[in-house]
Amino acid sequence: MSNPTTPPVTTTQTGTPVSSDAHSLTIGADGATVLHDRYLVEKLAQFNRERIPERIVHAKGGGAFGRFEVTADVSAYTRAAVFQPGAESETLLRFSSVAGEQGSPDTWRDVRGFSLKFYTTEGNYDIVGNNTPVFFIRDGIKFPDFIHSQKRLPGSGLRDADMQWDFWTLSPESAHQVTYLMGDRGLPKSWREMQGYGSHTYQWINAAGEQFWVKYHFRSQQGDLHLDAATAEAIAGADADFYRRDLYEAIERGEFPKWDLFVQVMPYEDAKTYRFNPFDLTKVWPHADYPLIPVGTLTLDRNPQNFFAEIEQAAFSPANTVPGIAISPDKMLMARVFSYPDAHRYRVGTNYNQLPVNAPHAASVHNYSQDGASRYHFGAPTAPVYAPNSFGGPVASPDVAGEGGWEADGELVRTAYTLRADDSDFGQAGTLYRDVYSVEAKVRFLETLSGQAHAISIDEIRERFFQYWTNVDAELGAALRAAYAAGLNADAPQQPEADEEDAAAA
Repeated sequence: MSNPTTPPVTTTQTGTPVSSDAHSLTIGADGATVLHDRYLVEKLAQFNRERIPERIVHAKGGGAFGRFEVTADVSAYTRAAVFQPGAESETLLRFSSVAGEQGSPDTWRDVRGFSLKFYTTEGNYDIVGNNTPVFFIRDGIKFPDFIHSQKRLPGSGLRDADMQWDFWTLSPESAHQVTYLMGDRGLPKSWREMQGYGSHTYQWINAAGEQFWVKYHFRSQQGDLHLDAATAEAIAGADADFYRRDLYEAIERGEFPKWDLFVQVMPYEDAKTYRFNPFDLTKVWPHADYPLIPVGTLTLDRNPQNFFAEIEQAAFSPANTVPGIAISPDKMLMARVFSYPDAHRYRVGTNYNQLPVNAPHAASVHNYSQDGASRYHFGAPTAPVYAPNSFGGPVASPDVAGEGGWEADGELVRTAYTLRADDSDFGQAGTLYRDVYSVEAKVRFLETLSGQAHAISIDEIRERFFQYWTNVDAELGAALRAAYAAGLNADAPQQPEADEEDAAAA
């Protein structure tokens, strides 16, 4: 903190000097405080309004600024300026937990958010992802129910294993993500030492108008490391801000974390006939079919100057795309395109995009948006406020915007995706467990699931829990039942040993 030789005089919010920071205006030294002490009133009123609503999900987090540099040539797939060879863009990356509230421990088992904002010359581009490549559900209409099940009971205000597993076991599409969550990915060693994913499928469009489908992978140069459950629990009790502190202090020391960005690219036509739905958020694309292609490197090198202004008020949205990048027919993604900006308008305000952290840093804004609470920027007095007009106002350009799209034909229906040959809810979860997890990781995974089984208090839900994991892998399901039974036997009351004096007396 700075310590100037001659500090400035304290003022009100409107710049008027005040006479005391320690004493209210009263009638005599021992009398009543008067209402016309405007500095007291202003100070208390401002204090009462310092907080804004916390995010309904991803409430606890932290972040930093940095830069993204393109080190490869992917111009054959996209014309987006941010991904052209040699391009460099300012970035903001926010990490978070999903279910925990503000103040919750960083090291609780959870999926971690990985939300990235590129301040590009064509406007802001956001990738709103996680440290896992998939998600729990594939249709946005289930999102409020999913989050409610992971939060707290309305009566007790406590988190509840019955509620969580009731939802998961009745939603088999969750199996792949829950396999990640209950594995090592659920307890990363730090934000710096975990991977990031865009998770969704996006569309890229090149200069010739050719379309491709892509998935983003951010690979940590610090490694993909985890905590064991006992260590995570100990840290949660000792330092609730462990991840936030680790990131901040590493950057202050000059140890700038880096991630290498890769993409998987699927030709546009492949999506129509691929063996499973490539827009299903609960699935990954096999690298054997669509290998990783290098793009560039992300470096975080600057901590926020004000956490509230630059991290808490930061607003990310998958609706923020730029020319050469578009969304896909991913139902969950299309729901998020609405829900994220709507959440920001509620949480931060209708003009949230005018805040410095959310406004474009390398592009200009020209539109007919008007007024609203906390309006910071406005046009010239004679600027037209409607379109079309005859007075030189901005004009939309389909050639510059270059919006993406896809073919769609059919009746309005409420139904699941059309099933394809390999559209199994449990198949990729089983592959992750059998073929990706090491022997040691499988042991930790079984221990975690055994603990979850004991946390469930309703027999019907516990039986569905066992069947859920049997569907993932039959041997895993059997081992889990055996581990649970062994735990019950270990917890059963034992016949106490006879007291030595009682035995002698007998």
